[in-house]
Amino acid sequence: MKKFRKVLDGLTTSSPGGGTIGSPSCGSAAGTPTTAPTPKEIDVQETLVSENFQLCKTVRHGFPYQPTALAFDPVQKILAIGSRSGGVRILGRPGVDCFCQHESGAAVLQLQFLINEGALVTACADDTLHLWNLRQRRPAILHSLKFNRERITFCHLPFQSKWLYVGTERGNTHVVNIESFILSGYVIMWNKAIELSTKTHPGPVVHLSDSPKDEGKLLVGFESGTIVQWDLRAKKADFRIYYDEAIHSVSWHHEGKQFMCSHSDGSLTLWNLRNTSKPIQVTFPHGKIQKDGRKESCKPILKVDYKTSRNSEPFVIFSGGLSYDKAGRRPTLTIMHGKAITVLEMDYPIVEFMTLCETPYNNEVQDPYAVVVLLEKDLIVVDLTQSNFPVFENPYPMDIHESPVTCTAYFADCPPDIIPVLYSIGAKHKKTGYSQKEWPVSGGMWTLGSHTYPEVIITGHADGSIKFWDGSAITLQMLYKLKTSKVFEKPKQNEGRAAELVDDDPFAVQMVSWCPQSRIFCVVGISAHIILYRFSKYDANTQIVSLEVRLQCDPEDVISPSENENNPCFSEPHSGSHSPQPHHQHPASPGSGTPESFKDCTPCLKVKDRAVRVPPGYQAELVIQLPWMDGEPPQQISSLDINSAYGLLAFGNCNGLAVVDYLQKTILLCMSTLDLYGAADPYQRLTRSPRRNRQSTSEFCMRGLSNFYSDSKKRIRTSYQSLTELSDNQQSVDTERSKSPTSGFASRRAMLQQLHGVTMYSHDEHHTTTSYCWSDRESRENSFSRSRSSSVSSIDRDTKEAITTLQFGESFGRKSDTLPTPCLWVGTSLGVILLIPMSIPTDLEERMEEPVTIGPCGAVLMLKGSVLRFGFLDCMGALVPNPYEVWRDLNAPEDPDRPRKRKLVHYSPSSSQDTCGEGHLAIVCSERQAKVFLMPSQSCLFVHNITESSFVLRADVVSVCNSVCLACFCANGHVMTLSLPSLRPLMDVNYLPLTDMRIARTFCFTNGGQALYLSSPTEIQRITYSQEMYDNLQEMLGELFTPTETPEAQNRGFLKGFFGGNAHTFDREELFGEAAAGKASRSLAQHIPGQGGVEGMKVAASGAVGELARARIALDERGQRLGELEERTALMMTSAESFSKHAHELMLKCKDKKWYQF
Repeated sequence: MKKFRKVLDGLTTSSPGGGTIGSPSCGSAAGTPTTAPTPKEIDVQETLVSENFQLCKTVRHGFPYQPTALAFDPVQKILAIGSRSGGVRILGRPGVDCFCQHESGAAVLQLQFLINEGALVTACADDTLHLWNLRQRRPAILHSLKFNRERITFCHLPFQSKWLYVGTERGNTHVVNIESFILSGYVIMWNKAIELSTKTHPGPVVHLSDSPKDEGKLLVGFESGTIVQWDLRAKKADFRIYYDEAIHSVSWHHEGKQFMCSHSDGSLTLWNLRNTSKPIQVTFPHGKIQKDGRKESCKPILKVDYKTSRNSEPFVIFSGGLSYDKAGRRPTLTIMHGKAITVLEMDYPIVEFMTLCETPYNNEVQDPYAVVVLLEKDLIVVDLTQSNFPVFENPYPMDIHESPVTCTAYFADCPPDIIPVLYSIGAKHKKTGYSQKEWPVSGGMWTLGSHTYPEVIITGHADGSIKFWDGSAITLQMLYKLKTSKVFEKPKQNEGRAAELVDDDPFAVQMVSWCPQSRIFCVVGISAHIILYRFSKYDANTQIVSLEVRLQCDPEDVISPSENENNPCFSEPHSGSHSPQPHHQHPASPGSGTPESFKDCTPCLKVKDRAVRVPPGYQAELVIQLPWMDGEPPQQISSLDINSAYGLLAFGNCNGLAVVDYLQKTILLCMSTLDLYGAADPYQRLTRSPRRNRQSTSEFCMRGLSNFYSDSKKRIRTSYQSLTELSDNQQSVDTERSKSPTSGFASRRAMLQQLHGVTMYSHDEHHTTTSYCWSDRESRENSFSRSRSSSVSSIDRDTKEAITTLQFGESFGRKSDTLPTPCLWVGTSLGVILLIPMSIPTDLEERMEEPVTIGPCGAVLMLKGSVLRFGFLDCMGALVPNPYEVWRDLNAPEDPDRPRKRKLVHYSPSSSQDTCGEGHLAIVCSERQAKVFLMPSQSCLFVHNITESSFVLRADVVSVCNSVCLACFCANGHVMTLSLPSLRPLMDVNYLPLTDMRIARTFCFTNGGQALYLSSPTEIQRITYSQEMYDNLQEMLGELFTPTETPEAQNRGFLKGFFGGNAHTFDREELFGEAAAGKASRSLAQHIPGQGGVEGMKVAASGAVGELARARIALDERGQRLGELEERTALMMTSAESFSKHAHELMLKCKDKKWYQF
């Protein structure tokens, strides 16, 4: 278990309950807060201390990535899935979902439940057996057994037995005591199992099972085709079968007289114990006889289940076996029921399947009712009780990866009405045709905890779809799905700009922005487009408005000395206010006066130009696109913010910034980053090179294609591959992480370029590479020159300074401002913060007609490293929410009594002006440090250098325990929290090293001390860093084990029991115990005690109510058993007395008789 390192506070004089910030004193140290003199004192009572924070994983959602094994407990009704990375997911009824991880990370080969005992045995690829205790909400390992000299290939645990059979690669079979997890001295050696005359090794053990007729007979299947029934008492083979084809699986008939084998040639063989010289039946279910009389060659049948039914013919269920000549056939599961053969095609390869039966006893009629099929990327359950074999509706969120996840967003404490509204809309589009029966995996217990609030998780996908999920109470339930591709015309194959950039997924989602209060939703796509949606409960006919924003720099058009050196790259904005333009116009760009450039100004995707009927839900209102310019594709959008109260949308990339009025559908601002500064540029830039003569059109096109288009195309392809990656190249990642302290990336610039496909520059990184890909990383790293200085005296004029974050809010644009006004905070990759004040009409009619004016750049502030996040506090330290517009349905029928008017909610940042005067605090976090500014004086109150050797990937100002803090996730895996406004370190945990781009792209914090990230391409991992939630986690998790009475075995009858063998008199303890079998060699296996016992006691103590209930039930069961034992003891005593009496009478009767009288 990881040791969490907490940083002691004490940087301010405070009591244990909080800290008071008085006049900050000067001081500076790396990694510690630094204060500067302030014009006034602020008095903030800080309540957060390090004891309020504790980091731990809460729950994992989604489909287990790269599954390898499957098991089911037929009494407890719970399902376990093992994975290649050593993870185990245990599933029960909805809400019962537990994830366990082997510390070794070795693949799980096989799972075996101790049926109705609350325990699970896992066999891993590192040849270790583990026993998990499931009688606690967070399972733990009780014992481990490491095999040193042999490799584990198969395990079998008979029902109600404490002895586990373990087959190995050498062909030997060992026996393990489940209670003590110690190896027995009893071994079935491969050379004893086969005949001495056999010259070849039989191969690894691929099957082990006890005979339903007699538990003292063990059937051992070897890979080569040899099958041996071993008499455990006599320690010899009853019979041996030698078959030409390799064996994959064996399944018994419940009477124990027949068994069926599946083979590598696609055949099934049925064997009878009366005559084992040859099979009584050989079938090729999918092999047809060809014209020449030969059978088709078929693929192996990997597994077969032979299950009997009380009221119908037996079921024979198997996977594989298709003929080789049918190329393109999907993986199949075949169900043979009598003469009927049903072939179910699957979307993905079958990893494992398991037939669910009514009884746990293998010597009773099985009566199968369902088949659980584990696919590579899905889990389905087939209903066997209906003739058409429908599937059950899966209650788990197993389809997160239906299309690869490309971005995530997490919103806690949402408006309470948003989840029911989204669910009601999404429920109308649910699929039909499912089985009407209840989901068969119904084990465990789960109740809604008391510490719950509405939470929404949003995932964006590679196919352009958006999924809204209900994440309340650490569960995950699908609410609503939105397809952004419906906004555009379908691109024809190999045509259009999008096809040249991204062959498969031109609609892939790059980022989302959502305002739950106004229900306005924005999507940024990989093809440099933004879609704005409004929510409506009514369907409507809408015409989607399209805007083109030419936020592009022309590489051939550098400014000549004859032109004004201070001319902006974009001629539309001026130094004063900017008038909005009609939506059909676009800001001019360099070179736009030539006909050639106009021919090339086409966006990547074509928006539908006709009125379309849209269903209730989110309806597209506006599409903004960046077009191609001079053969160069648009740069990826790197930042976005939307404000419903202002009716404005802002976005930026490595070329500049654009602001759009989405109410009037006009472009307010379109300007390069360099020109935003005006005269307030904090850097000295090199002058631009003289302008060269413009080349001919043909030469320019050729050069554009060779030099610019290829690199840009490569850049976007790299970005796309990063978004949609579905494989983990762990070896290359580990190699790279050893080279760099920032976990595999030489710099944040390199990582962001991999993320967004943009060329970014920051303070300490200067280089000229324009594309970045995994294969070139080593050569790229050699070109990175890292400067440790916090400022740069001279930066190339042509350097692209990216807009990395944007935030609308009420603030003070200049030091001289006395009242807060709408402002746009802009952060860049060079650590510069720009404040752009705006003038927005307040009246509704004026807002729709009068233009929004944007003033020249106001304040310019500086940080070290690329700016990541803004946050605002009032002078009492309370979080200032963003202003918003109350949601109104624009498509609802008009009500004369209640006219639809815009209702705006504003939070003034100077609400506490009576005590602290006017102003507010601005929190700014960059990849290196955090600062707190007092507005409008712009004085820096506190500075904290977060990291020197790494960089921050994600930072958010979040509310925890009725207070606020700054949460950061660094590339070196550290999760930190800092107090606000003093920036005292409260928590610093080395939690998760950045092993791949997926984590960097999807990690996000939210209120309530929660966070999430995509732990694999198919799974979402949620974590908490709040001590309060950590304490209540046991209450929120589901119970895996519920006390259930084991069903009684059927009465076999006198004749059946008399002639059917002595299965009930078999004593394994007598055979496998130390007294009879001796001890196994110590070098063969090593016993490793687990931590489950102690941890289980601690966990059990926390869930007192549930444990007391279980203890009461256990006591009742024990009392019942004791009562039964007393009755049996009394019967035995009576029987013994009767026997003694009769024996005495017989002795008296016979004592005087001679020997010949008998």
